[in-house]
This record gives sequence, structure tokens and C-alpha cells, in this order.
Amino acid sequence: MERARLVLKPREEARIRAGHPWVYDNEIATVEGHPEPGAEVEILDTRRRSLGSAFFNPKSKIRARIYSRIPRIADEGFFVEALERAIAWRRRFFDLERQSIRLAFGEADGLPGLIVDSFTGEVEGNVEASGSSRGRWLSAQFLSLGVDARKAEILKALAKSFPSEGIAERSDAPVRSLEGLLPAIGTLAGEIPPRVIIEENGLRFGVDMLGGQKTGWYLDQRSNRAAAARYAKGRRVLDAFCNAGGFGLACAAAGASRVLAVDSSAEAVLSASANAKRNGLERLVEVREANAFDLLHALERSREKFDLIILDPPAFAKNRASVDGARRGYKELNLRALKLLGEGGVLVTCSCSHWFVPEIFARMLEEAAEDSGRRIRIIEERTQDLDHPIVSGYGESRYLKCTIVEAL
Repeated sequence: MERARLVLKPREEARIRAGHPWVYDNEIATVEGHPEPGAEVEILDTRRRSLGSAFFNPKSKIRARIYSRIPRIADEGFFVEALERAIAWRRRFFDLERQSIRLAFGEADGLPGLIVDSFTGEVEGNVEASGSSRGRWLSAQFLSLGVDARKAEILKALAKSFPSEGIAERSDAPVRSLEGLLPAIGTLAGEIPPRVIIEENGLRFGVDMLGGQKTGWYLDQRSNRAAAARYAKGRRVLDAFCNAGGFGLACAAAGASRVLAVDSSAEAVLSASANAKRNGLERLVEVREANAFDLLHALERSREKFDLIILDPPAFAKNRASVDGARRGYKELNLRALKLLGEGGVLVTCSCSHWFVPEIFARMLEEAAEDSGRRIRIIEERTQDLDHPIVSGYGESRYLKCTIVEAL
């Protein structure tokens, strides 16, 4: 059967040719044929030159997601090839037999809407067992109609390219609703243990693949947690928005004199406390359930001082319209943190929102410093780890900002 075609309006192809994989509804001049939701379509410019093969979704503002720049059927063989390219990239930087990594990062790996994380470790309760409890488990998110409709082919491709003990589905992100999809959580293959104990930066962390946030663990901050820990020795540390304790515990293990880890989620506090105990750091780390904004105000009023503060909040900017409000929130947060730092103190500040681009983030931080009556000296400007690749033409792939500064 001949494939349907989407013909773009004049001058709409430049962004696509530069590498962006999304075609929006208002960029399409005509639809030739009658593609079903999730069908494969060909994208053409106004001169009818092919721009690639894409998944079609008439219910989404992103009407088509390009998965190949040449005519290609998205069958099991396609997914095997795409996954093997993604795996080859990661093998250049990670030990995939021991480290937990993001195996597939959606459009950045040519797999639009597909996220796959690999967790390598031990089943909780059998950490001391020799070999039998150690394994690899995958956590997958199918965030677009195109990959959701091809779940069976993707699971077969994963079994061939990267065998595991089990595959969990964590397709519960809000973005699925924009694709006309309902949330889905469960076990897709094999067995998923209640908790897997992974290693990161020499520490052990418990991962709940079916109940934790996102796919169970924020792998993108791995190298940034190690970077923050380099400034922790002998310092009093505040880890705001601590989640399961990744930053704070890395600092404690690196020689911090004391760590206060804070999160508003009771579940996160329990996880962080369990991880502190798991690593023998519970005497150094106090985990507290509190709203970070309120706590920063309270600490300032009581004239508390810290030597190292880590801010890793959730994404304040969910879309373009929310950027201004997010800027005010980020500025308030960083201003309060800077007021709590002693001279020579270090601030590690992050934003995981693509919409809050690096230029806006940098300017916000300068304004926060000015309003706090401080000057700052930039030590490092960082982004996500290499298993979350950044590719040209697709700005959404560069989403995480992590800036480390010294307060003067």
C-alpha cells in the first residue's frame, strides 16, 4: 500500500532540514492519502522533495515525528538498528555491564517518544548473594503514538539488542495525554523486583522501577552529582529538592561535615533516608520533609549559614507560556540560597526545563546575585550526562542546566 504524504507549506522545511524531528499541524499544506493514527507517512517540501519518514498523529499538535531521514519502514529491523546505534554511543563512555544508563533518549537517538533506562544491580535483600541476584532490568516510556503502536516490535528489538531480566513500563508522563494516550504502568517482559540496588559514584541507591518518579532514578544528573561532591569536603551542605538523596549522599561520602537534605515529598524523604542508611551515612545526613522555599526563608531568618547549597528543583517551565513565571520562581530560589552562603560558599544550581534556555538561566542567576547583594564567580557550566545526548537541530535535547558558582 502506498504511503500517505504530508506536504509542507512554503519555507517551513528549513527547521526540518536542520535536524528538527517534529512537524506541527500549522506547517502542513496538504495531506495526500488517508493515514491512520500512528501510521508511517512521508514528509515532502513544497518542491516535493522528501524530508524523511515520520509517525503520524492527527490528535497531536505535533502532527508528525520523523524517525528516519530516508524512506524506511519502522519494523523490528529498524528498531534493532536504531537501538544498536544508541548502545554503541554509550559504550564509548560507560561500562554497560556495571553502570545504570539511559539506553534510548527519544528523538535524540532517532526513536521519537521512546525512553529506555537500564538499571544494573542487585535485587534488594540479596545484595550479598554471589551473582545469582545480579542482573539488568529495563524501564521504558512510550510517549508518542508512533512508538506506542509499535510496542511489540520494540520489545523484540530490545530482547535482541540488550537482553534483560525484565522490562517495566512507565508510560505515565503527562505528555502522553497530548498524544491522545492514557497512562500505562506495568511489567512488559520478564519479572520486575520490588527494588533494584544500583551503584552510582561509588554509592548504592534503591530504585523502585514501578513506583518511583519517572523511570525510577534521575540518571541525567550522575556526573553533576560527582561534580558537586568535589566541593563538599569539610563543608556544611544543604541539598534542596533532594529526591532520593543523590546529591546530598555524594557530598557526605566526599567528606562533608554535615548534610541537610530536604524534599516536600514524604516518599522522597523515606527513599533518601533509606539510601543514607544503605551507605552508612545516616549520622552525617539529616533528611527533612519540608517545602524548600519555606525552609530557605526560615533558615535565613534564623541566620543559618551553609558552605555548599544544591538546588535541583522540578521543571518550573512546562511550556513557553510559563517561562516568565518560572523565571521568578528560579530567581527567588537562587536569591535565598545565595543569602545563606558564607563568603567563598559554593552554589550548585540546576534547571531541567528545556524552555528555560541557558541564556535565560544565566541571566536569572546574575539577577539573583545582584538582588542578594552578592557577586558570583562561575566555576563550571554543565549539562546532562552523555547517555542523554545533545544533537544539533533539536534544541529540546539540551534541557538540563547545572551551574556551579562561588559566592564572593
